[in-house]
Amino acid sequence: MSSFDFKQVDVFSRVALKGNPLAVVLGADRLSDERMAAFASWTNLSETTFVLEPRDPRADYRVRIFTTLQELPFAGHPTLGTCHAWLEAGGVPKGEEIIQECGVGLVRVRRQGAELAFLAPPLLRSGPVDAELVERVRRGLGLAPGAIVRAQWVDNGAGWLAVMVEDRQQVLDLQPDHSQMLGLAVGVIAPWCVERDGAEAQFEVRAFISGDGMPEDPATGSLNAGIAQWLFSEGLAPASYVVSQGLTMGRGGRIQVEQVGDEIWIGGAVVTCITGILAI
Repeated sequence: MSSFDFKQVDVFSRVALKGNPLAVVLGADRLSDERMAAFASWTNLSETTFVLEPRDPRADYRVRIFTTLQELPFAGHPTLGTCHAWLEAGGVPKGEEIIQECGVGLVRVRRQGAELAFLAPPLLRSGPVDAELVERVRRGLGLAPGAIVRAQWVDNGAGWLAVMVEDRQQVLDLQPDHSQMLGLAVGVIAPWCVERDGAEAQFEVRAFISGDGMPEDPATGSLNAGIAQWLFSEGLAPASYVVSQGLTMGRGGRIQVEQVGDEIWIGGAVVTCITGILAI
């Protein structure tokens, strides 16, 4: 049995228990792939990360990201949560930005006051979703025919496809049949109406990973990074906007999205809920 420093953090919220939880195991170089996967399954969180020494000399640390079922080359809330935990544990970046090494390569993370933001990685798959798959998703989401007004692949490592509906309430009312969407990672987005919903956010998002131990994600960095690239490319969003996510799960996630030149930054707050020692 070995001991490891451990933190559980809440991402995309300034208030503990209102964001997306993440388990972070620090100094995990001695853990085997099998033990990492087993621990991630045991936590039953959407993701668990393991911080290791970097292989690339430009990186400050390396991270491996596991869901309850598989390892991911990239994910958003684990990127911010891991960076927060690494800094809080005494990590000192080599430069002004923090450089994370992961399956998709090097990811830049910057501090924005008390918050963190990562540079959205390139999409691995983009473009329209074929009509047959859109129809499968529509049925799985329980939406009426014609309710999906746009659909796009926004995959930056987690397999996301995104669909857009016209009204925020349609997003909040979704009760998906996950048996119809097994093997898919589906994001649903709708704009806020200022007169009815207010101006605290501009879009409502929900994220479904059917078949995973956590079939809905409370606040999703990778999905929103992919959606941002889609929205900006089609002129569907302002250069800076806020996403609301997790409301139907009793959360209050807030994801900050900003386009700066050719770069898209995805940011939010992170708070630490648990600090301790993991013995496995």
